[in-house]
Formats: sequence, C-alpha cells, structure tokens
Amino acid sequence: MRIIHYAAALALMLAAPGANAASARTADVLRPSAHPVELRTAPREISVTYTYKGQERTLDDFLGRTKTNGFLVLDGQDIVVERYTGAGRATRFQSWSVAKSFTSAAVGIALGEGRIRSIDDPVDRYLPELAGSGYAGVPIRALLRMSSGIDWDEARDAPRLQVAANKGYPIKTMAARQERGWDWGERFEYTSMNSFVLARLVTKATGVPYHDYVERKLWQPAGMESTATVGNDSHGDSLGYCCYYATGRDFARFGLLYLRGGKANGRQVVPASWVKASTRPSPANPRYGLHWWLGEGGDFTAAGFGGQYIYVSPRHGVVIVKSSTAAVRPDQEEALTAFRAVAAEVARTR
Repeated sequence: MRIIHYAAALALMLAAPGANAASARTADVLRPSAHPVELRTAPREISVTYTYKGQERTLDDFLGRTKTNGFLVLDGQDIVVERYTGAGRATRFQSWSVAKSFTSAAVGIALGEGRIRSIDDPVDRYLPELAGSGYAGVPIRALLRMSSGIDWDEARDAPRLQVAANKGYPIKTMAARQERGWDWGERFEYTSMNSFVLARLVTKATGVPYHDYVERKLWQPAGMESTATVGNDSHGDSLGYCCYYATGRDFARFGLLYLRGGKANGRQVVPASWVKASTRPSPANPRYGLHWWLGEGGDFTAAGFGGQYIYVSPRHGVVIVKSSTAAVRPDQEEALTAFRAVAAEVARTR
C-alpha cells in the first residue's frame, strides 16, 4: 500500500490546514447527530503478538514506535480497547487521506439519490470547467479507482496542492490545468487531485456544498456524536482528499457504518451496493477499490499519511482506528499485519 512518500509528506503536513493559526480558519463545520450511535465501553485485556518480516513483535511496541496517540478497537458496538497518549476522547484527530473514503461515501450516496446518473459518466459532464483538461472524457469510476490518467506524482504534487490550498489558491483552477499523462484505466496512480474533483462533483451534482451534503447525508445519519471540521481552499470548495478533524470514536463509527453494510441506527445511510462496490478490487490495482485500500480475506482500510487508519474486518466483526502524532516512515504493511492479529484476538476472546 503506497500512500505518499515520507519526505514529501512531511512538507505537506507542515503546510496543512490546522498546522498554524491562519490556516485553521479554512475549515467547515460538521454538526453531530441528534441520535448518536451508541458505543458501549466494554474494556478487556487484549494481548497481541504478530510476526512481521520474520520477527515476532507486540502490539504495544508497534503503537509506541509509530507514535500512536489514539487507538480504538470495536467489537461490534463495544469499545474493547481505547488508548490515548497526549490526547483524549474529545481530541479531534487529523484524518489526512482517510478523508478520501468519506468522499467516496458521499459520491455513493449522491449516486443512490440519482443526483449522479452513473459513475461511468465522464466527470466533465458535471464539471464543464474540466472539458479542456486532462479530465475531459474520464469516467467518474476511473477517479474513484485512482486510474484517471492524469499526469501526477503524489510525492511531488500533493505537497504543492496542499500548500496552494493553505494559501487560499482556488484548487478548481489547478484541477482545470491538469494534463493527461496516459490513458485512463491504464494504470494505478494515487492522485489526491482526483479526490478534490470528486468532492467538487458532489457539490455540483447535488447543488449543495460538499461539507453540507456530508453533514446532512452522512455525518448526522451515521450517528456521529461530536462536531468535526473539514478543510477547504477558502473559495468554497472542500478539499475532499484530506483534512477531516474528528474524534477517534466518530472515525470508529464510520468504520462501523461500513462494517454494517452502510446502515446506522436501523437506517440505510450509504447504499449497500456502494459499500460492496467500494471494497471490490480494481483492474489497475487489486489492492484498491473505490477510494478504499483492500486487504486479504475481505478486510479493507481507509488510510492516511503518518499512520492514520480506519480498519474494517467483516470476517471478525471488528473495527480499528489508529491516529498518530507525527510523520513517521511508512508502516502500512506492518499496520495491516498488526490489525489482523488484533481482530483475530478480539474474535477469539469473545
């Protein structure tokens, strides 16, 4: 799983909304649900070891090495592990690219409502400003699969994108200047600009600003308990590719929503068909679905730079949320190994 190069990501992090007082203003609010999904506190001792690269390791060691400041494990609606370091239940953690999976959910809801006719439609049908760009004629599905064909290098271009957003530059202008590097669908290329375009697609297709649509159709119906914020470029466009600031418990509720096939509080929030489609392998990358990273045995992950994760194990009925305080070298493969061991142990000790 490749999210973003370490050195480039460090520059991105330092330029991100929330990194300083000025940039913290460029965010929109998501108000919580009047009827939060109940998460019951039911702690129990979970002793986990796993083997990675031929070495036996412990969960505690992994969490320490990766500077974890928030770690939650759900067994259904029961919180069996909840740990914080220099943080707490009220802390709003930075999502980084975990936000991309929220954007995917918003697209799926808009599709289910008929606001988007088909994800095989070209994206410029809804965003005519892209008609002269590399996005012209590219189906929405290709953006979701990160195979849009845009000439993009995440390590080089994502930090530039974030700096531009932080300085208040209209990202839609940057999107309209993107060029085609290869045929869409030809190869997988992780591209944060794709996620911005999808967030803007939601706005244009629904007639409702992305953050308002997420609040009304996803955040509140999914039973989120706390206020969150979503980064924007200060020109009315949510970023879509990053910068949700939310509590660990609400990130866990999002994972629980997908564990339950898109349902929360007895209501179908995200179409079940979209949850299934999002977690099926893409032709260009069998480890990636529709803005979700895919694992083995049906598990899947929303993942962000620096060690931010929402891991879902349908096999074991477990959701894991991990947040980290600082840029550390990529730990994605080890994280998945550790999460699978945790999920298996939770299931074993029921």
